[in-house]
Amino acid sequence: MRERFSTTDTESFSRIRAKGAPRRGRRSERFDDHEPEVVFGFDEHGAYAVASDEYADFDGDHENHDGEHDHHDDSYDDNYDGPAGGDRWSTWDQSTPTEKGPEPRPAWVVTELAAVDTELGLVKTGKEADVFLLERAVPGTDRRTLMAAKRYRDSQHRMFHRDSGYLEGRRHKESRIARAMAKRTAFGKEAIAAQWAGAEFTALCRLWSAGVAVPYPVQILGTEILMEFVGDESGTAAPRLAQLRAEEVDVEDLWDQLGRSLSLLAGDGYAHGDLSAYNILVHEGRLVIIDVPQIVDVVANPRGRAFLERDVRNVGAWFVSRGLPEHRVGELVGALEFDARLG
Repeated sequence: MRERFSTTDTESFSRIRAKGAPRRGRRSERFDDHEPEVVFGFDEHGAYAVASDEYADFDGDHENHDGEHDHHDDSYDDNYDGPAGGDRWSTWDQSTPTEKGPEPRPAWVVTELAAVDTELGLVKTGKEADVFLLERAVPGTDRRTLMAAKRYRDSQHRMFHRDSGYLEGRRHKESRIARAMAKRTAFGKEAIAAQWAGAEFTALCRLWSAGVAVPYPVQILGTEILMEFVGDESGTAAPRLAQLRAEEVDVEDLWDQLGRSLSLLAGDGYAHGDLSAYNILVHEGRLVIIDVPQIVDVVANPRGRAFLERDVRNVGAWFVSRGLPEHRVGELVGALEFDARLG
């Protein structure tokens, strides 16, 4: 088997080989280990919501309508009509219109229903989610694209340490779900995962449409987000800003690119909330901001101004260490506060 993905960052990224194709006529273990027990999606107002009317107890275990606990059968379905190659059929038709990226869509987005998804390896592991390299291709044609599949982890392996500060100003409207989230019940953790995934997809759509340098969001399905893969056609991911040396990049140009994107973000009333040299990619001189589930409304969140300033100073430290005059960092903070109308 070919190694389709490579990276130089061995601490945060893994270099692996793709597994063999799943057994024909059976469900792929990598994609369908657990049938979701909870339904998540966008409501009529475009907000990510939990379909809660089928669940009697939000603070504890799930029960069926007869009051008995559901026991999900994870056995393989021998009648499953899987693709002849790859791991699963394209999930494009499983997402609703509001769960797909903004139009006009880039030409590289594969929307054909005959397309097949093939997982090629692990790109990055994180506290809340893992990112995989995914190929979506139409068999027998040259239509193919690489995407990053960001999957928020199941309730047994997820670690949401940042919830309290970032979620101020966007509480869940249903008190029972909010209680479950606060208690970190199994259902509450599923709701948290859905809220983070939905928040990130919504933010990516909004930021992309506003012209901010973020990956194009292709679609969301449950707690999996498919988005533009920032890297080359061989599957090599773009390096993070933190990995680069001053002589490898144009520091002034990257700072200008960053300032333009953050200005657009602030003008829309938001801050990244967790920006650093570790969640900015640089591909062929193009700066791309990633990891935006914690995007902060700088007006609604009482700590909005602090988040905005911290973003700039965190990433500014990298630029200053590589020759950028320190006063430029303070100037950008002031400009963004003005753009966000916080002055």
